[in-house]
Amino acid sequence: MWVFTQTGFVSAVRHREEPDSLVVRARDRASITPLADFCGTDILKYAGSDYPYRTFVKEADYKNWLTRSVEELDYANYKDRMHDLRDDRFCIALSKVWSTMLGVEDYEAINSWR
Repeated sequence: MWVFTQTGFVSAVRHREEPDSLVVRARDRASITPLADFCGTDILKYAGSDYPYRTFVKEADYKNWLTRSVEELDYANYKDRMHDLRDDRFCIALSKVWSTMLGVEDYEAINSWR
């Protein structure tokens, strides 16, 4: 599960050996630190891996963090908010994700603008 919040971008997957836990990964420490702080977990660094920063959290804690992220949502434009909170490198990458996902708009959506 890819999640973009106002703290950054994380990827969450089920822990292979602990069914009630998740492995949450990030490409930058700034994206994962708020989650680890919220859950009281350590951030581990895996040099050379797809996602170099990881934390292991209980599913319930992750759900609570997501809920809090929604409750704190007070902006009308995500990309604008991120320009206020993160550096240009992160925002450029975010714009590329937005642009790439534009390519999967379905025919009905594309034609609704005309």
